Amino acid sequence: MLSEPRSGRLAAWGNALLAGLVSPDDAVLAIVGEDAVHRVEGLPGESAPVGLTLALGRLRTLGATGLRVALPAPGHPLGLSGPPEFNARAMEAEEAVICHGAAFGLVPEVSEAGPAGDVHVEVVWHVLPVREAPPADVPSLGEAERELAEALRDATEVLSKLDVAGSGPVAEAAIDAYRARAERGREVLAPGYPPRAVRVLELAQRVGLLISLAYENGHGAAVSASEMAARSLALRPVERTARRAQVAAYNSVVEERERGR
Repeated sequence: MLSEPRSGRLAAWGNALLAGLVSPDDAVLAIVGEDAVHRVEGLPGESAPVGLTLALGRLRTLGATGLRVALPAPGHPLGLSGPPEFNARAMEAEEAVICHGAAFGLVPEVSEAGPAGDVHVEVVWHVLPVREAPPADVPSLGEAERELAEALRDATEVLSKLDVAGSGPVAEAAIDAYRARAERGREVLAPGYPPRAVRVLELAQRVGLLISLAYENGHGAAVSASEMAARSLALRPVERTARRAQVAAYNSVVEERERGR
């Protein structure tokens, strides 16, 4: 939850490109980010992997009018619509992009090479058939915003009760540093997204960061197995809410377009 999912970048900037709001070069640059290269494999009509520019153009000709995000986790097929083969690949990757208007989905396969400090990251997006059906468990932006406000209060309360290191000044300092990096280094969403989507995504990332800190900064006073289990049990619904909100934000452009038809 701490970092922006690659599926989010692909969907957000792919939607901006499909809407004619950015150039292909700018879209691809934003999608690739700090990775070395992205390729797309399994595209209809192509026998070998192709670049993102060609792939996005081909998906448009195949009928894609928008891109949605899925961020599934075990027991929670968030954003997926089937079939089982695609769901299994997306569940393994913990993310996917699903075309709106064309029955295709893309699942990333990430590989790394090189020494520490100079890691070379390549991403291959595998194109697979999907079922054209409503995605699972995706809230509206309004629902996501309300749920997140409650989740942030719940997360802070739970961490404080369990005396987890991520609930105090250390967490606030990490959040401030994360915000500063975000403001310097990237846009939260691509052009064309409503301000509310930006607000929801930022809050979802804040909640996700709190959860990451809770798991990474030691056990605090939760030293027994039962206390650690209680912490995980308490944070699980908060983490699910943050993932739901991320998906709602990334998918908002497509959802708003559908409601306006």
